[in-house]
Amino acid sequence: MPSNGLHILVTNDDGVQAPGLLALKNGLLDLGEVTVLAPLRNWSASGHVKTMHKPLRVEEVMLADGTAALATDGAPSDAVALAFLGIVERKIDLVVAGINRGPNLGHDLTYSGTVTAAMEGTLSGAPSIAFSLASYSLEDFSAAAGFAERLVCTTWQHGLPANTLLNVNIPALPADEIKGVLVTRTGDRIYRDELIRRTDPRGTPYYWIGGPPPEGREDQGTDIWAVANGYISVTPIQLDLTAHSFLPTVEGWELTLDQD
Repeated sequence: MPSNGLHILVTNDDGVQAPGLLALKNGLLDLGEVTVLAPLRNWSASGHVKTMHKPLRVEEVMLADGTAALATDGAPSDAVALAFLGIVERKIDLVVAGINRGPNLGHDLTYSGTVTAAMEGTLSGAPSIAFSLASYSLEDFSAAAGFAERLVCTTWQHGLPANTLLNVNIPALPADEIKGVLVTRTGDRIYRDELIRRTDPRGTPYYWIGGPPPEGREDQGTDIWAVANGYISVTPIQLDLTAHSFLPTVEGWELTLDQD
């Protein structure tokens, strides 16, 4: 168990008043000091944002349990950046994002504000973890928060390599029905997006990207398979996006500046 000197930054992408954030914050209190700095509104599927074209505001708000938190009109990754750049004066030891409402599996990582908040923490030099509950309707975050406390403690004890974070997905089950914990790779998401056309009262067209929730290939060893089969999925994610195995192939193209 860490000493009370540990300082944890908690953020999310569902907004500062989301129940998952409150459950996560309260679940980590025994590990040390917890500071909340999260978006004022929902930023789901916002990706890795850095707001540089407008000023950002930060204000103090009260959470549902009466405790104080900080909130920004920026994105989740902005919240983390603001904290490290000086809005939070005390040194931050670890960043924890979530608990997200809905899973972040496979290719979701490129869209997820929760995961990219953890990425910003990694870029800032702190071990970082993203937590998601694989349900859009379940209000009981207790199993997810309990596991978050244990994993945060373990991560602090062992550390993470540079430019590496953990992405965690918890199945929507009571704690006693979760089968265990699997370390996984990212799976293949299948998106069935649809373009929805509408016309506003002035006759101008506008569009929604809609469609059913994404599905995924349940290949054993992936995060998608683990959650679908009742396991907590823990996936190490690296920020190096290079396709290393493809480098020799591209080198074989013998690219030059010649026009011939």
